[in-house]
Amino acid sequence: MSPIDLHDRTAGRTLPTGTVTLLMADIEGSTRLWETQPDQMAAALATMDRALAELVYAHNGVRPIAQGEGDSFVVAFTRASAAVACALALQQAGLAPIRLRIGVHTGEVQLRDEGNYMGPTINRAARLRDLAHGGQTVLSGTTNDLVCDLLPERAWLIDFGRHALRDLARPERVAQLCHPDLHNDFPPLRTRLGGHVSERARVRRLREVGRALSVIGVGGVCRLAWT
Repeated sequence: MSPIDLHDRTAGRTLPTGTVTLLMADIEGSTRLWETQPDQMAAALATMDRALAELVYAHNGVRPIAQGEGDSFVVAFTRASAAVACALALQQAGLAPIRLRIGVHTGEVQLRDEGNYMGPTINRAARLRDLAHGGQTVLSGTTNDLVCDLLPERAWLIDFGRHALRDLARPERVAQLCHPDLHNDFPPLRTRLGGHVSERARVRRLREVGRALSVIGVGGVCRLAWT
């Protein structure tokens, strides 16, 4: 079956409603890549489109008709474990120079029309994705709890603690999906807000990835140093 056939069959699936897991992704630095490596970017994007069609079909996902902006995309799943498995496969797909930032969140969805979503769940999924770096997949606390015992083989999760999401009142517990085949050591999440919650999350993350950590300073004042 060709990638076009796969896309057509996937597009014909009914968009799931009720409690749904959303995979939201975009390409890190896509504008710069188009400016500096247009030929490589065009080839990589074609490869990504083929891989995306195949993987969405294989994991029983559905792509909303028109959602996503620029080089971003959204996929909906009835099972959180299928969404996470699809996210992992996308990160393993070998799309260089493309590096995907992926956020996965589970919640009750609202339909804008028969082919697209609207409302808090998709907004939260987008803000979660915005925390990630290229090549990194992050999960919301809800998705984390649903899949922690159903992860793909050899995959594991790192709990980053709670982080504020832009324009949203409620912070989100964030976890990173890891696998031996992936790069797992990233800078701190791309949050615009600091504070003790973020610092605790950074300590936890550094401990998980095995980097040396020192806490130094006078009483009442400290800073973190790692190698």
